[in-house]
Order: sequence, then C-alpha cells, then structure tokens
Amino acid sequence: MEKPYVIGIDMGGTNTKFGLVDARGNVLNSSSIKTQQYTDINLYCDTLCHEMMKLVDAQGGIDLVRGVGAGAPNGNYYTGNIENAANLPWKGIVPFSEMISERMGVPCRTTNDANAAAMGEMTYGAAKGMKNFIMITLGTGVGSGIVIDGKVVYGHDGFAGELGHTKIIRDSSARLCGCGQRGCIEAYASANGVARTAQEWLQTTDRPSILRQLPIADITSKDVFDAAMQGDELAKEIFQYTGTLLGQKLADFIAFSAPEAIILFGGLTKAGDILKRPIEESMNQNVVRFWKNKVKLLFSTLKDSDAAILGASALVWDVQAHAPMSK
Repeated sequence: MEKPYVIGIDMGGTNTKFGLVDARGNVLNSSSIKTQQYTDINLYCDTLCHEMMKLVDAQGGIDLVRGVGAGAPNGNYYTGNIENAANLPWKGIVPFSEMISERMGVPCRTTNDANAAAMGEMTYGAAKGMKNFIMITLGTGVGSGIVIDGKVVYGHDGFAGELGHTKIIRDSSARLCGCGQRGCIEAYASANGVARTAQEWLQTTDRPSILRQLPIADITSKDVFDAAMQGDELAKEIFQYTGTLLGQKLADFIAFSAPEAIILFGGLTKAGDILKRPIEESMNQNVVRFWKNKVKLLFSTLKDSDAAILGASALVWDVQAHAPMSK
C-alpha cells in the first residue's frame, strides 16, 4: 500500500511546530517544542523526533510515513542543511535532513521556512490558484517566499528570496540584525523589531505610555499590541512606524516580480488592521504608478502554523521536486 502520511515541520526561531499530514492536506494531529530551549542541536533533534514519533504511533506507526518535510530558517532546498541561521541557537552548517532521517528512519527534505509557508498557501490557502505572489512571514524574524509562474524561486544556491535581509535604513546608527548587517527590515518589522522599537522609544523619550508599567527589557510585541488596543498613543505609533517601513520594502519587492498578491503570515499578523493599514498605505505610496492599488495585501487563511506544516509536507508529496531527499 502507498504510504499515506507525511510529517511536516515548521521550525521557527521561538517554537518548532510539526504535524502528521495526509495526501489531501489534512493535518491529522500536531504538537510543538520550544526551539530556543535547546542549545545542543543533537538534543533538539532527539526531542523533536521523540515527539514526532508520538504522533506517528497514534496513527499506526512509521511504516505508514512516506517521509519528513521541514521548513527552517536558512534551510537549503538543495543540500538539506540549515546554514548560518540568524535566529536559531545553532550556528554554522547543520545537516538537518540527515540528522532527522537517521533518527526517524525515513527520508527527509528541508527548505526555507517561508518557502514552505508559500507552498502551503499556494496549495491550500489564500494563494490557491495564484501563480505569482510573495509570502512574507512576520515572526521572530522576517522571512519570504517568492512564487513566479507557479514555482518557488530558489536561485542557484538555494537561498533566493532573503528579503528580510534587505536594508531599510542605511546608516551607522541603524539596528544590528541577527545576520550581522545593520538596517535590515527584519530588525524593524519582525515581532522582535516591534519590541525593540518600543524599548528604544521608551528609553529615549519621556512620552507617557502604559508600557512604562512593564520592565522595558521584557516588553514583547504582544504587549505593544495590547497597549495599542487600549488606546495607548505610543503603542499605536509603533505599529504605524513598523507598517510604514514594511510597506516601503514591499513596494520594492513588487517591482522585481509584479505579484498578484503579497500574503502576510506569522504571529505578528495577529495585530490585524492596526498593522495592515499602515503597510498598505505605505506600499501604495511607494510603488510605481501602474502598480498602485493593484497588488492585493492579504493575511494567510490557514490557521496557526498549518501553512508551513502543509507546505513542508508538500516537499515530500512533490515527486517532481529536484531537491535530494536524505536516505
């Protein structure tokens, strides 16, 4: 009998979510572990595989699993390695596909986490039927997956589409990004970026804000959102600032691929219109005239992490994929 299941992994800088997926795109069961809790990659892989096996055993065992697909920061579609990821505890080159395959006893294929989300959205979500769109993931960092003519763009080395590491501010005072550069949009428009803006503004101004009731170093993007929902003017301006910067970069991205839509995915999108409105305004103010109000800005329609889990699983279902699978 054809093996009916695939495991999809969505590795984020904060959490790793995973699920068992059938051929129709149903996530049968899922779970998660804390990525940042594991400074030892071997311990992380041991724990991850142990937890994935619990899901597998509940559905009949590993003999029914065709393989594992993983979306990870700096995951290389061609090699299966995670290479020099800025927001993960492990530096250098991690042979992730090989490590997972050895532990699970089935093949594994790895890609960039945002590329996996794009594949999931194109197959099951807001981009279904689209052949040209850009997926932007707003979580611990800013990821991106570019789809042109129905195909994810990987480039010659597997790393095409690192839009989060294009610069929005170009001077020596710009924020240091986890990649080692200064001024990347990731340092400003990610969940961490929102928190950093709040911390900086609270330290450099005396403006009133209910955020001052919290230890400045512990402020999160959710704290800023909660404050904005309570009418806090400083918090609302932080989202306006964040959205304006991201909109400027999205205008640049439109120019090179003329997408039908840009789809926003990830934890920061839970801010809803307070983030989307300034992004859309800024994007349309900065595009060439013939793209103004033409490119749709959409939120993912797949719940929670399903887009990335489903997209990662599609790596294994896709028999036409050129990336090698670990043995």
